[in-house]
Amino acid sequence: MNVRLKFFKVLPQFPIRKPLIIFLLLLLCAPLAVQADEDAGKFVLVIDAGHGGHDPGAVGTISKEKNINLNVALAFGRLVESNCADVKVIYTRKTDVFLPLQRRVDIANQNKADLFISIHTNSAGDNKSVQGAETYTLGMARAQANLEVAKRENGVITYEAGYKETYQGFDPKKVESYIIFELMQDQYMQQSVELARLIQGQYKHHAGRKDKGVHQAGFLVLRNASMPSVLTELGFISTPHEEQYLTSEAGVRQMSQSLYNAFVKYRQQHGAPASAARTIPREKTAPEPAAKPEPAPAEADKKQGDKNTEAKQPANRKAEPEKQKPAAEKQKPAADKEKPTFHVQILTADRQLSETDARFKGLKPIRSYRDKGLYKHIYGATNDYNEARRLQRTAAEFFPDCFIIALMRGERIDLQKARELNRK
Repeated sequence: MNVRLKFFKVLPQFPIRKPLIIFLLLLLCAPLAVQADEDAGKFVLVIDAGHGGHDPGAVGTISKEKNINLNVALAFGRLVESNCADVKVIYTRKTDVFLPLQRRVDIANQNKADLFISIHTNSAGDNKSVQGAETYTLGMARAQANLEVAKRENGVITYEAGYKETYQGFDPKKVESYIIFELMQDQYMQQSVELARLIQGQYKHHAGRKDKGVHQAGFLVLRNASMPSVLTELGFISTPHEEQYLTSEAGVRQMSQSLYNAFVKYRQQHGAPASAARTIPREKTAPEPAAKPEPAPAEADKKQGDKNTEAKQPANRKAEPEKQKPAAEKQKPAADKEKPTFHVQILTADRQLSETDARFKGLKPIRSYRDKGLYKHIYGATNDYNEARRLQRTAAEFFPDCFIIALMRGERIDLQKARELNRK
């Protein structure tokens, strides 16, 4: 592109006829037009390697987070580019450079991305034993541990000049700043959670990593994304054998393959063409982390554990279920349908499910509303937002990713608007 610009500047100095000038311009611009045609209609994946440049991220004994993130991001992108001809991959960075958080999500929005995946590495400070991978979607951090992760990742904005103006007074260290995420209803929540679960499943089954689950937290890099988006933490740089694994060739290969497999499965669930790429099978003898690893339990260990548990129980006593199913809710005053009602959204399906369906784990009352051809199943109904939060805590025991929505006369409305209407 720089060569073309220099050419355009020098061109007027030469006495060349206009038709020849036009011909040369068309010749130079043709590759750009061809590239645009090739990319038209492609699925756009934006891969974000967290941190970079003068922002190292978390620092371990032998490495820095920014480098681990970049190595896995590039390996993941190469797999997609090599195997998915109908996908356009865009990287927020391909080298060791610093990018503001807002710039990262701007890249995704400006390119009309279909998916945004931000790659990070966790740290637990002085705790040298914690391990495992976890993936986050945008939301309110219900657990203190999730809030601490969000604080650490959002702390990167302090490297930016004028960050208070850019992020409208957001202070990554203050709990009050995160209240905004409770009021936000992400329209891409369902797809984001689906992708996060697929990623965690691949970490566990493909790479043999400890699964720390799917969580919600207030990440600024996800806040303004206009597409399904997740932030994934590959492991703990603060734990020596995790750091060795994540910096090893095997670690980078397995983690990038896990992300690739999850991406392929996500596309298969969302209408990818029949000719789309297939997942990469797990290595027959997957290398383990270097020192004192704690991989996911082998099936033989699980079976042995089951036998030990059975041996400890009296012969005439049945094993108790892991969790007691909740009893039906006590009778409460019916919600006033003329006012906004709050519900807890727990499950999406392509058809309406019966309230007695086993997938609801005994929760009642259950109803549904239709949105974009899918049935969104919701638990409870109340005009009191605080009561809705209590219902959410009950549902979260079985549906950790559930969230509160507001309906008025059967139509979903903005949650904050519903709260304001009920206050009036």
